Amino acid sequence: MSQIKQIHAWNKLAMDEVKTLLSKEDLGLDPHLDYTIGLYDDDKLMATGSFYRNTLRCLAVDSAYQGEGLMAQVISHLVNELFQQGKYNLFIYTKKQAAKNFESLGFYEIVSLDEVVFLENRKDGFKKYIESLERPDAAKNEKIGAIVMNANPFTLGHRYLTQQALTHCDALHLFVVSEDISAFPRQVRERLIKQGTADLKNIHIHPTEDYLVSSATFPSYFIRSDDALTLAQAKLDAKVFSQIAKGLNITDRFVGEEPLSPATALYNRAMQELLPQEGIGLHILKRKGDNQSSPISASRVRALLKAGDIEAIRPLVPSSTYQFLLSDEGKSIAQKLQEDDS
Repeated sequence: MSQIKQIHAWNKLAMDEVKTLLSKEDLGLDPHLDYTIGLYDDDKLMATGSFYRNTLRCLAVDSAYQGEGLMAQVISHLVNELFQQGKYNLFIYTKKQAAKNFESLGFYEIVSLDEVVFLENRKDGFKKYIESLERPDAAKNEKIGAIVMNANPFTLGHRYLTQQALTHCDALHLFVVSEDISAFPRQVRERLIKQGTADLKNIHIHPTEDYLVSSATFPSYFIRSDDALTLAQAKLDAKVFSQIAKGLNITDRFVGEEPLSPATALYNRAMQELLPQEGIGLHILKRKGDNQSSPISASRVRALLKAGDIEAIRPLVPSSTYQFLLSDEGKSIAQKLQEDDS
């Protein structure tokens, strides 16, 4: 009789069986999983599935048992578990040949690229997200720009990129990464961006929700996976952006050069390859430096916070960010950074 069992990361024997099954189906084990199950026939592992946050991953059925509806059982269990956790907007990215299997189980394609398909469990979720975004008044020959930023936290480098983009376009969409896994929480990052750009005109600030630079579309941006995976997921993310750009009539995207982050440099390379094919100009702008010409970056600010050198941060951030860092809320974030040795 078949039964579903949760497989814990500490259970090496069971996890080795999962790895073997995934390998047989030409898949690897994602290093970042929150929950994994096995569907067993007595002691025989027939199928497996996992999720990380709100993304279903590592889904496979042993070829000897395919065609018996086992994947539906795995998906149903994982979806029910996520629903119990209060996570209702779910995503899968999978190989193109497997997409139809997931579409029959209630998932809908957002975009596809090469051999990868990105799906969600809401039929019009992506469309409704695009329709919800504020847009500038229509005007002929208007150049519409876009920036996607995490701003962890918002620095003078981010402000400089925003100002430079505004010199090249008539209106600017500024997408703030919604995924809440950064040192500075989502609400704080959004607030500091709005405060740091309050004097600039023709800016429309949006959340990315789960669609841009998230663990759903670009997990290696956060988990630092190998270059091949990073590049593949970056291309997929650029494809998602191009669909948003069509909905908002975005003509140009602006990014800062990335001498410090290999993963984000690969991301820029993917956009250089794909966005022009979609009719979107990509502008890689030189990063703003301090008086010693060192690039101003959020990672540099966090390192100074971790070291307790708040005064050295003053010339790197807008006054609104600096004042936040002096607040109790800012000090709490600094304390957490100092306690975190990872």
